[in-house]
Amino acid sequence: MDRHYMKIALELAARARGRTSPNPMVGAVVVKDGRIVGQGYHLRAGTPHAEVLALEEAGRDAAGSTLYVTLEPCCHKGRTGPCTEAVIAAGLTKVVIAMADPNPLVAGGGIKRLREAGLEVIQGVMGEEALELNEVFIKFITARRPYVVAKAAMSLDGKIATRNGHSKWITGPEARACGHRLRDWYDAILVGIGTVLADDPSLTTRLPDGTGHDPVRVILDSQARTPLSANVLNQRSPAPTLIATTAGAPPERLEALRQTGAEVLVINEGPRVNLTELTRVLGQREITSILIEGGAEVHGCALAEKIVDKAVWFIAPKIIGGREAPGPVGGRGPSDLSGAADLERVKVSRVGPDLCVEGYIKY
Repeated sequence: MDRHYMKIALELAARARGRTSPNPMVGAVVVKDGRIVGQGYHLRAGTPHAEVLALEEAGRDAAGSTLYVTLEPCCHKGRTGPCTEAVIAAGLTKVVIAMADPNPLVAGGGIKRLREAGLEVIQGVMGEEALELNEVFIKFITARRPYVVAKAAMSLDGKIATRNGHSKWITGPEARACGHRLRDWYDAILVGIGTVLADDPSLTTRLPDGTGHDPVRVILDSQARTPLSANVLNQRSPAPTLIATTAGAPPERLEALRQTGAEVLVINEGPRVNLTELTRVLGQREITSILIEGGAEVHGCALAEKIVDKAVWFIAPKIIGGREAPGPVGGRGPSDLSGAADLERVKVSRVGPDLCVEGYIKY
């Protein structure tokens, strides 16, 4: 029964995917005498936490009940008050927690406080599922760096375009819709200047139902070559565009880009943007996750600098061929297979006619 109710709490938490940054996704269920009397999930930063919402719905029934929550209740005051005190005050007798909070401000303190108050605390129910749900938050809160996902779409023979650069569309509409869902989930989307010059993308979220939020657009542009007429600079979008460049870029070009409303980030001296330093800068801005949709060189640099946490590859059942047709990862690459980036915890699924391979980079 613990797993049954925790599964409901996890499903509640996932409803806010892409909306809680820089906070985690959290769901909570209050159970008394075998029935759910209250439930809730954290909507976004600054709003009440899941436990508080579930307890409010439970009302007087909270006394003597059990709370199922996907993350250890906080014991510190941030934008909202400590959830541990609300749980204790409500008169619960038992709390079942999926995983401890990796936030150094909590890190077991919430569990300790509940036990000191006399509540029974069980930890680790569906813990692996909870860890996967909040993989972005865990990376950010412990490393202060964004979680990075590399996404690509290619043919069966590993091509992302023809020898003439034609790439629309390799995958089907279902896979493209999944790609937009990823944009909706993550804080920022990153591409290189090559993609901007070749495709003039909008880098907005366009879901079939018209919902979704636009990620922050990050353009790697070491010499500030982004055209002032580019779609990334001319969007009716609440999300900003950041041009990540180097000190070697022409000052007049940087000023022209600023005049469009874009924010220019001079990351390093050059000759190209250092991605490790860029992730540090973006982390300081509380950008907790990045979706890389760059071309082969951007993916190659990201893997070489070991900033990628997860890969999401869409594979279409078509063969393009051609020696000059590009693949999804450029750069020099390793000299032997021992230097290849291995994936672990791999999942393979069908998305319309295409395959989706997801896995975590093992460095």
